[in-house]
Amino acid sequence: MKPLLTVLLLLVSAMGALRATETGTPEQRLEALGITLPAVPATVANYVSAVRTGHLLVLAGQIPRGTDGKYVTGKVGRDLTEAQAAEHARTCAIQLIAVLKAEVGDLAKVKRIVRVGGFVNCTDDFTGQPKVVNGASDLFVAVFGDRGRHARASVGVNSLPAGVPVEVELTAEVTD
Repeated sequence: MKPLLTVLLLLVSAMGALRATETGTPEQRLEALGITLPAVPATVANYVSAVRTGHLLVLAGQIPRGTDGKYVTGKVGRDLTEAQAAEHARTCAIQLIAVLKAEVGDLAKVKRIVRVGGFVNCTDDFTGQPKVVNGASDLFVAVFGDRGRHARASVGVNSLPAGVPVEVELTAEVTD
């Protein structure tokens, strides 16, 4: 009986933590998740980080940087596991949220995450691209609640810029 009680207490605790991320503003949810948004990196070519057309904000793809600011590299299925790649997709999502905040000022102005595109640099036999991109999708839902649920593509590719394992882009609907 004691192991069952322990499991129930863990479930109640997890549900409480989940509820904490379902209430409040997106900034409060980020804080509850222990996430500090990074500075928005400068673009490295002839493009911009975001383009607004009407109420849609289209963000350029983000690739993962480590805490040292350098790009994370590797091919999923050879150099990195699916779980490691999902963490890097989450890092891309954090960077995308930083761009969103820089563009709109207040994340409460994000009406909806409309679409997420995820590209996974992987071996030919790797088929877990959706699980990798879940690292980003799950964070968008944790931060924006139901407004973070989105349409999505998860695509395996032969290579990505700088040899990174994943790139994530998004389109969001925003208010004025």
